[in-house]
Amino acid sequence: MIQLHRLEGFFWVARTGGYARAARAFPYPITQPAVHQQVKKLEGDLGVALFERVQKDKMALTSAGERLYSFVAPFFEQLPGVLRSLQSGDYEGVLRIHAAPLMIRHLMPDWIKRVQDARPGIQIELRELATGDVGPLRTGDADMIVDYLPEIPAGIASMQVATMHGFIVLPTSHPLAKKKRIALADLAEETFISYSPGTVPYALQMKAFETHEVEPHSALSASSADAILGFVGTGLGYSLVPSIDPQGPTERGIEARLLSSPKVEFPVYAAWRVDTPENPLLDCALETAPKT
Repeated sequence: MIQLHRLEGFFWVARTGGYARAARAFPYPITQPAVHQQVKKLEGDLGVALFERVQKDKMALTSAGERLYSFVAPFFEQLPGVLRSLQSGDYEGVLRIHAAPLMIRHLMPDWIKRVQDARPGIQIELRELATGDVGPLRTGDADMIVDYLPEIPAGIASMQVATMHGFIVLPTSHPLAKKKRIALADLAEETFISYSPGTVPYALQMKAFETHEVEPHSALSASSADAILGFVGTGLGYSLVPSIDPQGPTERGIEARLLSSPKVEFPVYAAWRVDTPENPLLDCALETAPKT
């Protein structure tokens, strides 16, 4: 039989990437040599190497270690919350949500209010999701992510919670600003303000141009919708931005027109791990999610 405390030592080394960091991360006092011994004894029990040293203080999982970590990580990640719920007789606790910046600003506030109304004792940790992937779910750093996902990987469950609509935005002083409909082709020779290249929003902008068979003339880029709208409002160019509101952004100094013929829309998903243990807080968040 594998001893549980040896699996615990393995988990924290895998989670933190080193023995010293694992000792500091443990939920109770333990020394670095003790953690090292737990892992070495576990490797002896199994007859395989679970880690390889890649730097002086950095350990990486072997293929065997990765397989074991994927099995034990959900248990150790969920154990503190389960113990708190057993001790308190309730299922209140912390729900960790990672969401894209646009979702944090325009989708999450009302959603979080509904969750808190349903479970007044809940604590919500809301963090900005840097990239549109499910990495935080796989590592256990998030219970749920909210973003546009190009594809839903195996082992991940999802439900659509919103739709992003593509809008052309241009300065109110622009000669086309009073037109009810604007085509991308009408702006093809003007300065296009993009999201930072290599990001998911940038890829969506380029996909919209491809759909409309237009080549953008880009001279500026920015990392956020707020910055882009600021550039547009001062007359530096035009842009494409996503909006959950079907009316589009309404900031001062800009005009927004729905990108049509054809429309450009992208689904927004709430996603979570299929193998997530019973979690009433996650269930509550999904039950109160926006309806599409």
